[in-house]
Amino acid sequence: MPSSTPQKTPSFMSSSLIVLAVITCAAAAANFYQEFDITWGGSDQHARILNQGHLLTLSLDTSSGSAFQSKNQFLFGEFHMQIKLVPGNSAGTWRSIGAMWEEIDFEFLGNVSGEPYTLHTNVYSKGKGEREQQFRLWFDPTTAFHTYSLLWNPQRIIFYVDGTPIRELRNLESMGIPFPNNEPMRIYSSIWNADDWATQGGSVKIDWREAPFTASYTNFNATACVWSSASSCASTSNHTHPWLTQALDLRSQRRLAWVRRNYMIYDYCTDTKRFPHGVPPPECL
Repeated sequence: MPSSTPQKTPSFMSSSLIVLAVITCAAAAANFYQEFDITWGGSDQHARILNQGHLLTLSLDTSSGSAFQSKNQFLFGEFHMQIKLVPGNSAGTWRSIGAMWEEIDFEFLGNVSGEPYTLHTNVYSKGKGEREQQFRLWFDPTTAFHTYSLLWNPQRIIFYVDGTPIRELRNLESMGIPFPNNEPMRIYSSIWNADDWATQGGSVKIDWREAPFTASYTNFNATACVWSSASSCASTSNHTHPWLTQALDLRSQRRLAWVRRNYMIYDYCTDTKRFPHGVPPPECL
């Protein structure tokens, strides 16, 4: 495993946001027109909604990147999005689905042709982050759509790829460790130039001859709750919405161990340069 800390992901919004969510306490495939706003790159077609609202594309070239965000805010849920990443040489580009302030992130770091993508995950709460874990994917994420999912409930956060759990972060507030369970968040995704850090620490720059770099999104669906001043999913019946107490079963725990053993390339808990006295954060023990 690398022993150096991945560089901090640049901030990309000024309000609370989150990975992947949709309509109030119901599961349904989302229409991008109905559920999302293009926030960057729409006027010049860098961000486009296609196929009657069932496909969204984000592109980057020398003139602009692009981004979208959800119309609604959410607190807790189970979320899914299918994504096809930029093919070929995408070194220096950065695709994110995630959040700031209270933050749960999937981030895809561009690659040199023939080399695997790096999937970067992180969680921020109450201004504290630096809980990075990175993975190589066991498939080519550019040739077809793959499903990236998140379970977020008051007890835990679980990241999934094609239904396989890759990371679990438990709520350990009883130990003084911040956990995002109070602030509602929006979905946010973007693609932009990060060649000062995204690929091999910034040593590999964007080859603009390969532009435009385009990522595609489809089949977004979830069971989650829209936040309002009058209601919160925290009080919703667990029998009606089992994701509120959902956890990994034994088979899923074994799959998680398989991913960590074979595909994790960075874990902040084992970074000796970050914890020179050999004492990692308490959640790592």
